[in-house]
Amino acid sequence: MPLPIVYHPDYMAPLKAGHRFPMSKYGYLRATLQRRGLLPQVGGYLAPSPAPARMLARVHALEYVERVLTQTCHAAETREIGLPDTPEVARRAQLSASGTTLAARLALDGGVGLNMAGGSHHAGPLGGAGFCVFNDVAVAAQTLLDEGQVRQIWIFDLDVHQGDGTAKIFSADPRVRTMSVHAANNYPTHKAASDLDVPLPDGTQDAAYLGAVDGLLASLSPPWPDLVFFNAGVDPHSEDRLGRLSVSLAGLRAREARVLGWCASRSIPVTGVIGGGYSRDPEALAARHAILFEEAARLWDGGTAQLAQRARS
Repeated sequence: MPLPIVYHPDYMAPLKAGHRFPMSKYGYLRATLQRRGLLPQVGGYLAPSPAPARMLARVHALEYVERVLTQTCHAAETREIGLPDTPEVARRAQLSASGTTLAARLALDGGVGLNMAGGSHHAGPLGGAGFCVFNDVAVAAQTLLDEGQVRQIWIFDLDVHQGDGTAKIFSADPRVRTMSVHAANNYPTHKAASDLDVPLPDGTQDAAYLGAVDGLLASLSPPWPDLVFFNAGVDPHSEDRLGRLSVSLAGLRAREARVLGWCASRSIPVTGVIGGGYSRDPEALAARHAILFEEAARLWDGGTAQLAQRARS
């Protein structure tokens, strides 16, 4: 069975040359997955439609959502986000939110679902920040809760930056548990309070990093959630431009295997999003992001996801 992957060509929006956000990585990731046999040369993915304003406004202030969709953001908002206030950027954010929601539905159906974008975890209740316009994981989680599809959600945020926006959105909602393993001295300067935060010092390498991930997973106990969201940002990598940690490619692969395997072994559906990753070499960056899909395919091909689905039915 093919791996359930969500993608849209408009995940890429035009930016000025030299912009710090590596917008091209989504196209390079698609090409990498095609070369590695995880996507066919034509198609092979499910494409979302843009998330409507009412869906986005369940986790963001309606006035902010409307400003984004009409390109009337305040100058300060645009600076805080770090992306231009354009129709293409707004559409990209809408697609990412609906894409993660679609991936979550796929996970509930079959054990796993992956979005080739997402992880915009700095966008909070009042607006965006840090290259994040709308918080796609929060939108997806809230949508499924509103529909009654799930009762309890856990969010594993392993991007190198703390998931402050997600923590703020769900700070008073006991149905969503937020957990973040991140670089202590990295963005944002002022951290929010996740349900569980694991801050790491600069330069943390594989052994200590994976130990922190193992410690987080080992600390958890039933009752298990109905769904896990996994932000698999690759910016903990040692060569990431904005990372400050020193995790190797093998360390990232071990992390993906641990988290996905932990979910599968407990029959917990998992939704993966790619999160952050910053490099001047888009091929190398795409290869890092591809690890999430490779490890998911390894479990999927082995029947683990189907087994998880049967266990839940």
